[in-house]
Amino acid sequence: MTITDLFDFSGKTAVVTGGCGVLCHAIAQALAEHGANVALLDRVIERGQICADEIGARAIAVYGDVLDRDGLVAAEAQIRAHFGPASILVNCAGGNRAEATTSASRSFFDLPEQALRDVLNLNLLGTILPTQVFGRSMTEQGKGVIINISSMSAFRPMTRVPAYSAAKAGITSFTQWLAVHVAQEYSPNIRVNAIAPGFFITSQNRYLMIDETTGEVTPRGRQILEHSPMGRFGTPEDLVGPVLWLASPAAGFVTGIVLPIDGGFNAYAGV
Repeated sequence: MTITDLFDFSGKTAVVTGGCGVLCHAIAQALAEHGANVALLDRVIERGQICADEIGARAIAVYGDVLDRDGLVAAEAQIRAHFGPASILVNCAGGNRAEATTSASRSFFDLPEQALRDVLNLNLLGTILPTQVFGRSMTEQGKGVIINISSMSAFRPMTRVPAYSAAKAGITSFTQWLAVHVAQEYSPNIRVNAIAPGFFITSQNRYLMIDETTGEVTPRGRQILEHSPMGRFGTPEDLVGPVLWLASPAAGFVTGIVLPIDGGFNAYAGV
């Protein structure tokens, strides 16, 4: 088998939750470009259709809320009828909320309970529920790949984002637990891994990284860059290669890992 063959996903059905996010869309597009049939799950179907159209004929948009199990079951049936059962699941939906972030005017002790619940549920439960729904078909096939999205904040909890950090740490633990569970209870050919992106500018964190008034990098953003040996924020394209590798037979003996994609942030002690 050649390297080209290893990264040929022709005939595979890939499901990407939150498929219209900046990072998620890049991952979905890369999978389609390498032959996969890709289903983008989004809570706003019109937005999902625009994103699917941008990818092309191998992509479809499917309504799906990662916190609505019944809706996910319906989405799974729709995808199965169109493309066949999922063989790749990328649990990409997630993010933070400004209301769950500490600031000069909002202390940790005053963070609203609902905002904290929203962040914890979206990231952690929003990874577990799609895995239950789409992972079941993988146990029936005896093979499949699940890729979760952890964070640098799971390795080194970031200031100001307590719920997000806790949820991403939960995803790391869940990834390792599930990798062992499915290998032992169902098939060693079902692999579960996660990526841990460093600092990428997205719609959810832009307010922390970029000053809305001046367009300049905020003090927090500068601090991050100073602690990133590569000296830049990540781009969506930086995630593509690692995800394709984890999804491919090239990573056939890799399960239960959390792969940093961080420009060296996690390796740097600051001196």
